[in-house]
Amino acid sequence: MSTADTAPNAEKLTFTRYKDTRLEHTDTQEWDSWTDNIFQAGWSHKCPTYINRTPPCQGSCPSGEDIRGWLDIVRGMEKPTYEGMTMQEYAFQRSTDANPFPAVMGRVCPAPCEDGCNRNELDDHVGINSVEQFIGDQARENGFKFKVADTESGKKVAVIGGGPAGLAAAYQLRRLGHGCTVFDDHAELGGMMMYGIPGYRVPREVLHHEMNRIVEMGVEVKLNTRIGTDITVEDLEKDYDAILWAIGCKEGRGLPVEGFDEAPNCISGVAFLEAFNDGRLKLASDKVVCIGGGDTSIDVASVARRLGKISNVAEKDLPENVVLGHTAHDVADSANKEGAEVTLLSRSSIENMPAAQHEIDDALREGVSIIGRVSPVKVILDDNGRATALRVIKLGEDGKTPIEGSEYDIEATLIVSAIGQKGDMTGIEGMDNGHGFIDGDAHYQVKGKPGHFLAGDIVRPHLLTTAIGQAGIAVETIDHYLCHHDEDLKKRPKVDKHYFKLENKLEEAGLSPEPAPVHGHESVRGTSEEDFAIHNYEDRSSNDIISHDKLFMGHFDYEPRHKRKTIDVSSDEVLGHFAERLVPLSDDEIVAEAGRCMSCGMCFECDNCVIYCPQDAVKKTPKSQATTGRYVYTDYDRCIGCHICKDVCPTGYIDMGLGE
Repeated sequence: MSTADTAPNAEKLTFTRYKDTRLEHTDTQEWDSWTDNIFQAGWSHKCPTYINRTPPCQGSCPSGEDIRGWLDIVRGMEKPTYEGMTMQEYAFQRSTDANPFPAVMGRVCPAPCEDGCNRNELDDHVGINSVEQFIGDQARENGFKFKVADTESGKKVAVIGGGPAGLAAAYQLRRLGHGCTVFDDHAELGGMMMYGIPGYRVPREVLHHEMNRIVEMGVEVKLNTRIGTDITVEDLEKDYDAILWAIGCKEGRGLPVEGFDEAPNCISGVAFLEAFNDGRLKLASDKVVCIGGGDTSIDVASVARRLGKISNVAEKDLPENVVLGHTAHDVADSANKEGAEVTLLSRSSIENMPAAQHEIDDALREGVSIIGRVSPVKVILDDNGRATALRVIKLGEDGKTPIEGSEYDIEATLIVSAIGQKGDMTGIEGMDNGHGFIDGDAHYQVKGKPGHFLAGDIVRPHLLTTAIGQAGIAVETIDHYLCHHDEDLKKRPKVDKHYFKLENKLEEAGLSPEPAPVHGHESVRGTSEEDFAIHNYEDRSSNDIISHDKLFMGHFDYEPRHKRKTIDVSSDEVLGHFAERLVPLSDDEIVAEAGRCMSCGMCFECDNCVIYCPQDAVKKTPKSQATTGRYVYTDYDRCIGCHICKDVCPTGYIDMGLGE
């Protein structure tokens, strides 16, 4: 068994990296300058103000999930306000507000949120992916469903493509009450989740469950239907009020070298994985050479090692014939499989490959040979026009400069290019920007085509979570187009995320402020005396991401991360090994891991400000009026503006604002 959530050098951490500041001051935790405090004897013009900011995990999440929010729910800090609702369902609701695929994303997302986690400055990031997997698996186990809007808008939207972007858009459209039809030219929904990611990384029963949960919201699905050939774009425009293009990029880019396009046994990584995932490809080849360095190339190499090869292969069973759709492998033909020799090539060094490090480690363990800093030069063909080798040249340390005289040949019976993708624009050539993509604006409107919108890889190939985030923004734009067309589109916020809103939390808890009287320019909203005011609270989530230097890091002790384990598969065991490798954490471990979250930018109810206030000015909000984000208040008759509450706030939730 080994770790799946391992950060570089994480195993070496045995103490807090952050110097403790509770006993001495350091350059990294300076007390505020006295000249900034505006002290005047026993009072100050600066008093505590409670500021909600976006945490960096969320700021790093392309789908904009309220990660801090669902971690706080799992750890038990934020309680469900709805009678009879469990922690698991409440966390599921918060998580899926932005992303309807928690079980999938918890398994395969490369987790830029974990890279951004402020706890990296202390010891090791929070295992966000493992908690998200728990939320998704619990939702499946307990049969949690999505809620549709109470009223239907009467509008209909055509979603072209049933992958992560298309299905996420369908989910958000149904939440708004818009009718939705998803068109896909495959036999099953899922796009790259289904046809690009192997089942040992995302079990198909998990993926089908999360997709079906969206379809059950009342989404109409039309499979094996290609827009542009089976149905014209003009017909769609007549039948639907808006069209969302989420067709992905399923056409792989070939190697731009002599011989690749001519050889039948030179194929794309996208086509290879699709043939495997739809069940046609059950054998690889004797010597497989894959060129790439990203996650797709790792998947190709790992799948090829699992598939293996057979001796004396018939013409019809050559993998390229299966991948190109000419035939399909018979299970009986693959009964006597042997291990295939698989080589992965990358222009970058192995340590700088863009693929996730743990995936690289797994591939090496499973017997994949990885060669870094080489570039293809030419495909060597035999007399029949088949590739027999790939000629490469070594590159310098910059990964760009060829080393003169360093060319050599790598034998190959199958060459797979995984260097990039583009959209299949057959039948919709007018949408092509000339590079195999569709151009859109910041609101994901197709340029020059009113009523047309886009999301996902057809914008720019990236992560699943990126496609899902784009779909959410595109649906907001579509909703504006359908229901508020006479109003100008507002500029997207600087921090464009699904962040915590205290107003919504107060409403959920039955604590909404009283309606505010009309005061014009003399409004007193924001003071502490009136019931219609939210007491000294400011929401800067749409503008600020809170950094670690805004926290009181000395509050936190070293806590080792609870790491998911993987089932290690050796090179001797990999042949035919298609079981899931990831081992989830136990329920207790999940709660403990969520508890490692430092709740950056939001009060996590530690009581420091109450305990350390020398004037007894910071007090706990009465339980009948308290909720998340409203745990303490300040008695300004007692406050002298000494700043101690701000300095000892671990989460950076307290600022000193001007006031009386």
